[in-house]
Amino acid sequence: MVDRDTLLDAARAVRAHAHAPYSRFMVGAAVLSESGRIFTGCNVENAAYPLGLCAEANAIGAMIAAGDRIIRAVAVVGGEPGDGRLCTPCGGCRQRIREFAAGGVPVHVGGPEGWRKSFSLCGLLPDSFGPENLNF
Repeated sequence: MVDRDTLLDAARAVRAHAHAPYSRFMVGAAVLSESGRIFTGCNVENAAYPLGLCAEANAIGAMIAAGDRIIRAVAVVGGEPGDGRLCTPCGGCRQRIREFAAGGVPVHVGGPEGWRKSFSLCGLLPDSFGPENLNF
């Protein structure tokens, strides 16, 4: 199993590639899949604001494109060194994570200097709606 710091390091490294010319708020994300591979993504802003993409969505897309379907852990890195604020996944990304992860999956949040706090997915998205709600 990949440890929390390795996952945060991957998110921190990809954060450097974010395209954030408008907000200047760079975010990196890493997801650990069922195969043990780490997939990363960074936020990509667009001059037409609604077309921007979150780091988590890009990391999940990379995981799916590689053929994996289950998330075992998530890391998100954003913010400024020492500010202490949490850059947790937005509501849309919490639901995106939920599509491929169970409620107990850890979501680690960090800043440029390292780990800040960890949550379970169900702690971030209680009583969530997921694939099993559709009774397929």
